Amino acid sequence: MDSILSTSEYLLPALPELWFSFVMVAFGGYLLLDGFDFGLGMLYHTATANERATLRAAFGPVWKANEVWLVLFGTVLFAGFPRVYAQLLSTHYLLVFALLFALSMRGLGSKLRGNTTDAKWTPFWDQAFVAGSLFSPFLLGMLAGSWALGAASPLTPGPMVVGLTLVVLSLMLGASFLAIKTEGALQQRMAVRSRWASVGYLGMLVLTAATFYQWHPDTQATLLSLPTAFIVLGSVVGGAAVYRFQQQRLHHSALFAAASMSALLIGLVAYLMYPFVYPAEALTVRDAVVSPLPMNITFVMAVIFFPVILLYFGFLYSVFSGPARPEDEHAYS
Repeated sequence: MDSILSTSEYLLPALPELWFSFVMVAFGGYLLLDGFDFGLGMLYHTATANERATLRAAFGPVWKANEVWLVLFGTVLFAGFPRVYAQLLSTHYLLVFALLFALSMRGLGSKLRGNTTDAKWTPFWDQAFVAGSLFSPFLLGMLAGSWALGAASPLTPGPMVVGLTLVVLSLMLGASFLAIKTEGALQQRMAVRSRWASVGYLGMLVLTAATFYQWHPDTQATLLSLPTAFIVLGSVVGGAAVYRFQQQRLHHSALFAAASMSALLIGLVAYLMYPFVYPAEALTVRDAVVSPLPMNITFVMAVIFFPVILLYFGFLYSVFSGPARPEDEHAYS
């Protein structure tokens, strides 16, 4: 107990670095799980009326829960690095509000579309759902890219190409998710889109690395390092696995491979940033972390509650693991 309540020593010597990893895990969890939903929303645009009902049934039981990871990311960042939380949100004030607006359009579009029989009402909110699903990962990528690169503005090549990369990643994740949630011709079409989105994502990854190398010279040494080479190689293997597994109709294996590519991207972001947690002001993890007493108490709480969150999501996705049916769309509204 004395070590937990210490005002001079962290409970673990590497606790600040461990908390930085926790921030990245929370962000990666959101990128992965809501990436399913973003991709589904983008694919919604080309679906028929009956297929759209199936997609809504696949989306309905999980999307609110998936957004818990965004709240978790903000909470973990604030708990461990409150100065970074304040600087990140205040510096990117308009971008954050644009992101929240896009997320709101995604949620409102799915909820309000069926509230009236007016001929213009449903198409409008369907379009809002698609637009919110498209712009949310783009704006999220701009925010993440600007943060990781310490860019002067998110409206520069680095953050913008990260935004486009997250759009393509979300498309791959959404199509891979739908390949296990649908059946028949729709499932085959989602498998094909998952395959080609994996190829597109690898292309965007190359473009992202080239943009960083050209516009952010401080990242050159990191980009040419051995760990980065392993991350890129792992992404190529993951992309090839998604493509091959979808061809062989091993849709669950393809989804796992797509998820691994998302995890590798977060690993690359963490590697590019460390030891800084806010590169724009050259704030290292040790500079920005809170003092030992609140960090120790928060860490103990995380050890207790984070496994509960993981168990909940394991239970949620196991309960709703079967194919979605059009007739189920109203069960989760």
